[in-house]
Amino acid sequence: MLRNRVRRSCCPAEAAVEMMGGKWKPRLLALLGEGTLRFGELERRLPQVSRKVLVEQLRELEADGLVHRQVYPVLPPRVEYSLEPRGRRALPLLCGLRAFGLEVMAASQPDQLAG
Repeated sequence: MLRNRVRRSCCPAEAAVEMMGGKWKPRLLALLGEGTLRFGELERRLPQVSRKVLVEQLRELEADGLVHRQVYPVLPPRVEYSLEPRGRRALPLLCGLRAFGLEVMAASQPDQLAG
């Protein structure tokens, strides 16, 4: 089920950016593109993000159908995250954005990226 902000978008590109945009969502999608990860591993791989923000971002990705959350009924709780098919389809878009970002950064800071 899509979040209301995504459903209200009148532009398809705006809807896609709303789903994948933000500081941490692209990184989360890229990490999950490498394979299924437990919550603790995501925390370790993204030490700059607080637990609260990480949970919020993962919940939004799950609500938008990009990420699957699997909870195992064990103690301590075990939660794994993986990409849904829609999330896999988003990976080439992220690669394109990364390439575009590298071009922009290289153009704005040619001396720093050349070395």
